[in-house]
Amino acid sequence: NTTWYQGTADAVRQCMHHFIRHDFDYALILSGDQLYQMDYNLMLEAHVNSGAAITIGTIPVHANDAPAFGILKADPDHRITSFIEKPATELLPDWTSDVSEEMKAQGRHYLASMGIYVFNRDLLIELMDDNSTVDFGKEIIPQNIHKHKTMSYPFEGYWTDIGNISSFFEANLGLCDEIPKFNLYDKKNRIYTRARMLPTTKISGTKMTQAVVSDGCIIHAASIERSVIGIRSRIGKDSVVRNTYVMGSDYYETLKEIENFNIDILMGIGERCHIENVIVDKNCRIGDDVTIKGGSHLEDKETDTYVIRDGIVVLKKGAVIPKGTVI
Repeated sequence: NTTWYQGTADAVRQCMHHFIRHDFDYALILSGDQLYQMDYNLMLEAHVNSGAAITIGTIPVHANDAPAFGILKADPDHRITSFIEKPATELLPDWTSDVSEEMKAQGRHYLASMGIYVFNRDLLIELMDDNSTVDFGKEIIPQNIHKHKTMSYPFEGYWTDIGNISSFFEANLGLCDEIPKFNLYDKKNRIYTRARMLPTTKISGTKMTQAVVSDGCIIHAASIERSVIGIRSRIGKDSVVRNTYVMGSDYYETLKEIENFNIDILMGIGERCHIENVIVDKNCRIGDDVTIKGGSHLEDKETDTYVIRDGIVVLKKGAVIPKGTVI
């Protein structure tokens, strides 16, 4: 669709009419494909106290990650002096920043934009009036750092970009770690989800190691290892699930529905399956004796029922995988 968002700035521009009617002094603009825990009040406070027109949330990154981000340099007062969007690897030696000793120890010497911004109201309106700009990182930020006071707000907590399959997969499986980097159990930074009045999960004869299991599941698997099991998941007898994110199901199938519609492959994972390095989207049906083993040996591929990206097999929402299938 030619009217769809052409970039981050164009997305904000197309939504301006919704919020411009409201009374506000500052606009906080966030990226939708990142996972992190930040107190925005502190960022806004820093913006106001510095007298900035624009403040950019920044985080130190490694050299191998830097070419995927907007990289900037700032003076000792955190005022941004230069900015480059997705620099070529050969340019990186000129873009190292003075970061904390902890970040240096981790080899994170480059200050990257998190795609989180605070703008003064009047400036944002002015910039959005220019329809020739469509992206903050590529156009608006580099064009304005010398025209308007632009500050860096350093952040050194957990943050990851989940805008691609591999990072999304690793972020979810990271919740299975003994001490996850993204803390779901912090009283001060609570994570809320939609309340669902689901029954408890029922597990029978399953060995679990580093597993995160949601409500309303019925599990008879042989083993589940370093996997996230979503709501209403059903996993059959003698199945093995390893390094997998199962999103679960939106609803339960009743015995009457199974009988009336002659459903042969039930929603969930069947018996004697081996599922490894897989993302199973909602409402999938995996038949008995199915083997799906993702890994670096698999080339990128797309079919009607699944996609392979970076060695990860992604079953599409509602996919039906026949009994005995091997991927």
